[in-house]
Amino acid sequence: MAKLPHWHIMTDIKILGIETSCDETSAAVVADGRRVLSNVIASSAQYQAQFGGVVPEVAARKHIENISQVVDCALEQAGITIRELSAIAATNGPGLIGALLVGLNYGKALAYGADLPFVAVHHIQGHIASNFLESHVAPPFLCLVVSGGHTMLINVVDYHTYNILGSTQDDAVGEAYDKVARLLKLPYPGGPALDALAKEGVPNIPFPMAFANQGLDFSYSGLKSAVINYINTKTMKNEEIVNKDIAASFQKAAIDVLIKKTAVAIKQTKATTLTVCGGVACNSLLRNKIQSLAEELGIDYHIPKPVFCTDNGAMIAALGYYKFLQGELSPLNTNAHAVISL
Repeated sequence: MAKLPHWHIMTDIKILGIETSCDETSAAVVADGRRVLSNVIASSAQYQAQFGGVVPEVAARKHIENISQVVDCALEQAGITIRELSAIAATNGPGLIGALLVGLNYGKALAYGADLPFVAVHHIQGHIASNFLESHVAPPFLCLVVSGGHTMLINVVDYHTYNILGSTQDDAVGEAYDKVARLLKLPYPGGPALDALAKEGVPNIPFPMAFANQGLDFSYSGLKSAVINYINTKTMKNEEIVNKDIAASFQKAAIDVLIKKTAVAIKQTKATTLTVCGGVACNSLLRNKIQSLAEELGIDYHIPKPVFCTDNGAMIAALGYYKFLQGELSPLNTNAHAVISL
């Protein structure tokens, strides 16, 4: 595994990270880019559940209600005051624009009031940085990003250089999970519920692995449509629909294509370390198959703890640390962006 650069020995740098890109209001204090002193998360998922998914207006309002106490709690749990911070970092995109604005503006206001440097953080780069939390992982490595909005294979050259090898051409894998879970009338959030149901079923339905032989890009709209068509056909013929088998078959098709393309990317890049990040990295089948793949190819691998896979402030603070060391500070007129390139 790559050695940390010499400037990583700078210690006692504490960054407050704020994340509000979707429905989690999170703040965390991380020391030296690795050591998590606190990580507080307030989710509005229970409110979103009644709508079957995230309603941007509801998410933004819940962020406004939660942000102040979440930040205060993060500082309190870390046992420090705002004056002991080295900088404040906050997500500025991509994500829901109303949600992003809450955390971004709160972070900028805190930085201004405390006369601290401010660092705007890209949400996906933050997810990649979740691999640094409480670990010794260091670039270069190959990273599989799997979330509700993104499915990507990225060659992480160093702490600031990312080469995208492949990405989804339509739906992200997490989005497909949520939509299929809704079809099966599973509770929101659908990903964990579908994962649990799949363990009870048999993957006996030959759902397609879209784009399986087409480079390193992904596509999940076809798989989602195949599940819809299967259920509709069974319904019209008045045949039995076994939800647990649908869940198991969908999950197998969804995960197998991730593993297949990751294996190709490892061979292409000659990567010696594989990492995974994003909410879908909590999936039990994916975690097991990533371990098997790494062991089969004889390379190191790392998947963050589940709490660091879903949206969290600690990953934002971690990347904020490396940007801070590089002097990549952001002006206080930095805006939020629903879509922003890596």
